[in-house]
Formats: sequence, structure tokens, C-alpha cells
Amino acid sequence: MPAILSNLVNWITGGISFLLTLMVLSYLIGDNPVFRAAVYIFIGVSAGYAAAVVWHQVLYPKLFMPLASGNLGERLLITIPLVMGLLLLLKLSPRTARLGIPSMAFLVGVGAAVAIGGAIMGTLFPQTWASMQAFNLSGAGKYWLERVSEGLVMLVGTVTTLVYFHFGAKATPNGPQRGKLVSVLGRVGQVFIAITFGVLFAGVFVAAMTALIERMNFIITFLSSL
Repeated sequence: MPAILSNLVNWITGGISFLLTLMVLSYLIGDNPVFRAAVYIFIGVSAGYAAAVVWHQVLYPKLFMPLASGNLGERLLITIPLVMGLLLLLKLSPRTARLGIPSMAFLVGVGAAVAIGGAIMGTLFPQTWASMQAFNLSGAGKYWLERVSEGLVMLVGTVTTLVYFHFGAKATPNGPQRGKLVSVLGRVGQVFIAITFGVLFAGVFVAAMTALIERMNFIITFLSSL
């Protein structure tokens, strides 16, 4: 690409990025049509990108190509997702929405199974194993006290957080009340939950400030190049 054309492309892309950045930052003065236009552009580009990915990576290679050039067994097998997809499209109309219930039920069931399996195998079991390994003193050496302290903090935080979400209560004249031990442990768990939310909020805030600083640096750099 010639240098002049390359510079022209850089100027055009830089100008569009500069304009979109200002449109998004206009939200600082309140909701306005300029910001909404930037949001609509973002949603439209995201939808177009998602549609392109679905076509090139799912529909064309895994649906239409087997139907066009696959053997009889592949064609018969691929008709199942094809029919379920067509039934799912029928939910766009209120008159034919009931015909799409089997496809929607299949999607919800598979999604729930994947979510539960991921939570158990990817979160619950690894976290339980990590909590148990915190008390493994082999190789800790002179740092055994630090290892035990970390394990105790993890154990107390896990147990008290789980107790906080224990909603069992006994009927009393003053209404349902939890036991004193459960209430105390629940309050400790509430402290751990508050600390966790604070850390998460700090992480989100730092990420947002990093993005803001990067965009401000881009604006300054673009203006200085004019």
C-alpha cells in the first residue's frame, strides 16, 4: 500500500475513533442523542459481527455444507438441528410461538446442564480442593504458620459465607428467627461478602479508569498530530 494511501486510511480511522470517543464521553453531561447514536452504532456493529461469526463458523460449515455435500447419514443427522432451528424461528410470531417450545426447552435444558456442570467441575470442586490444600504443610518449611493462617481465613470465609445464605429459621412468638450461632456466623460471612464486593468494585473501577486514561491519551495524541 502506498504511503499516502496508508496515511489517509490512518487519518480516516483515527478521525472516526476520535469522533466515537467524544460521542461516548458526551454521556458525562447526561443522556443525549449523540451518546444514544454511539450506543446504536455499537449494538449494530456487534450484531453484524456476531451474525458474520455465526454464518462463517456455524451455519455454513456445519449445516449447509453437510447438507450439500455430505452423505446420506450426515444429511439425516443434520436435519434434526435444522428442524429445531426452523421451529425456533416460529416463535417470532405469536400465532406459531407454541411450535417453538420444544426447541426452546432443549436450549434451556442444555444450557442449565452446561451451567451446572461448569459450576461443579470448574468452581465447586477446584475451590474445595484448594481449601483442603491450604492445610497441606508438606514443603511449607518455616512458613507453616503463614500457610495455616491462610487456610484458616479461607475456611472461615467459606463456611461463614455459606451459613449467611442459610435461611432456615425457627418459629417464635416474635416471628421466624435463626439460631444465635447461625446469626453470628452469618454476620461474619456478611463481612467476607462485603470485602469481596469491595474488591470486585475496585477491580471494575480500575479497569474503567484504565480505559478512560487510554481514551484520553488517544484524544491528546490525535489532536497533537493535527
